[in-house]
Amino acid sequence: MNPLDALRRVYAGRLLTDPAETAPFLTDWRGKWTGRALAVAQPDTTEQVAALVRWCHEHRVPVVPQGGNTGLSGGATPDETGAALLLSLRRLRRVREVDPLNNTMTVEAGLTLLDAQQAALAAGRLFPLSLAAEGSCTIGGNLATNAGGVQVLRHGNARELCLGLEVVTAEGEIWSGLRGLRKDNTGYDLRDLYIGSEGTLGVITAAVLKLVPPPAAQVAAFVAVASPADAVALLQRAQAALGSRLTACELLSDTCLRMVERHMPACRTPLAQRSPWYVLIELSEPRDEADAMAALEALLADAMDAGLLQDAAMSTSLAQFEALWALREHISEAQGAEGRTIKHDIALPISRLAEFIATTDAAIAARWPDLRLVTFGHLGDGNLHFNVSPPADRCGPAGSADAAWFLAHEADLNRLVHDAVAERGGSISAEHGLGVLRRDEAARYKSPVEQALQRTVKQALDPLGIMNPGKVM
Repeated sequence: MNPLDALRRVYAGRLLTDPAETAPFLTDWRGKWTGRALAVAQPDTTEQVAALVRWCHEHRVPVVPQGGNTGLSGGATPDETGAALLLSLRRLRRVREVDPLNNTMTVEAGLTLLDAQQAALAAGRLFPLSLAAEGSCTIGGNLATNAGGVQVLRHGNARELCLGLEVVTAEGEIWSGLRGLRKDNTGYDLRDLYIGSEGTLGVITAAVLKLVPPPAAQVAAFVAVASPADAVALLQRAQAALGSRLTACELLSDTCLRMVERHMPACRTPLAQRSPWYVLIELSEPRDEADAMAALEALLADAMDAGLLQDAAMSTSLAQFEALWALREHISEAQGAEGRTIKHDIALPISRLAEFIATTDAAIAARWPDLRLVTFGHLGDGNLHFNVSPPADRCGPAGSADAAWFLAHEADLNRLVHDAVAERGGSISAEHGLGVLRRDEAARYKSPVEQALQRTVKQALDPLGIMNPGKVM
C-alpha cells in the first residue's frame, strides 16, 4: 500500500505531493541545502499535528518540522533520501489569547514574528524579540532555535521571552504546558528542553510569550570608534549610565557599512568622516523623548571626553531612527549581493571580544590576505557574526571557478575561527542553531560527558530517532 494512502486514513488536512508545490519547502533560505520528502503536510490544528506524528511514530517515518524556513544552518531541510515527512507549521497561526494584565500572549507556532509583535501592540504591549526575518520567520522556529536578535541585551533571547509551551511529543502525544507563570518550581523544566532543540525532541505547536509595556520613546546613535576595544569600553560606560534603558548595542566594521552603501542606495552614513568601526546604540525611555535624548547626549559627551568616540549622530525623528538601524539590518543582504559567504555565528565573553577580533583578523590575513572580513553583531551580548567574503574581483556566482576557489577554504577557515572561539571560552553557534551546518564541528568542542548527556535526553524523548534526524547530533 502507498504510505500516503495509509496516512490519509488518520489525517485529512492539507498534504502536498506535487513537486511544484513541495519545492519551496525543500530548499533552505540560503540555497545551501536541498532535500526530498515523502510529502509536505500542513496541519491546521495541534490535534492534526499529533495525528501526523503518531502515524510517523507507528511507521517509523522521519519528521522534519519547519516554520518559516528562514534558518541559516539547514535545520529545517530534509535529507536527500525522500523518506521524511516535512511538517510545515505555517497554518497554525492563531493568536489564542492576549492577557495585558499578566503581560502574556498565547500564540500558535506558525504565527510570524511580525504578526506576534502587531498583536501585542494592538493590546498596548510590546513583544520585544526583533529579527531581520521577522516578516517571515515564525514563533515556533524562533523557539526551536532559541533565536536572539538585536534586543537580547535588555530583554533576553527567545528562551527568556517564553513562559510555557504546547508540544507534540515524538510519540504523538500532546503536552500542554501553556502556563503563564513566572514561578513554577514543580519539577524538571520541560520547556527548556524543547526550546533550542531544533525539532529533534518534539514539535512546538504553541507558546505563552512574555510581553512588556512599550517604551514612551526610542532614540539611537551611530557612533564612530577607533577599535573594538573602544567599542567595548563604550558599552561599559553605556551600561553604567543608562542601566536597563540600554536596549541594544551593535558593532559593525567599515567594510560592512561600505557594502550596505554599495547595494542599498537609500542607506548612507550620517557621519562626516569614515572610521574603521562603528557602534549603534539604542536607548528606550519609559518616560518621554526629552529624557531619552538628554540621557544619550550625556553618555556621548562623556565618552567623547574619555577619547572613546570620534564622532556620533543621534536620531531626532522616527525616520532618522529607522535610517540608522537600516545601516545595521541590511548587512547580511548586502554581503549576500556580493557572492558566496562563509558565515560564523559565534559567542564570546564580552571581555574577550576585542582581543579575539584582533588576533583572528591577523591570523586570517596572514594565510588569506585577499579575503574580506565582514564583522558585525550584538556587542551587548557577545554575539559576533564573523563572516568572510571573497576579494571584490573574485565574487563569482555559485558554480563558478571563483566560488569554488573561495569555498575550498571554508573548512580551514572554520577550524581557525572556531578553535580561536573555543580557546576563549566561547560558542560556535550563538543564535542560528547547529542544524547540519555546525553539527559535526560542535562535537569537536563538546566534552564526552556533555555529548553523552545530550544523547541520553534524545534517547529518552525520541527513542526511535524519528524527530528531525541528522540535525544537532
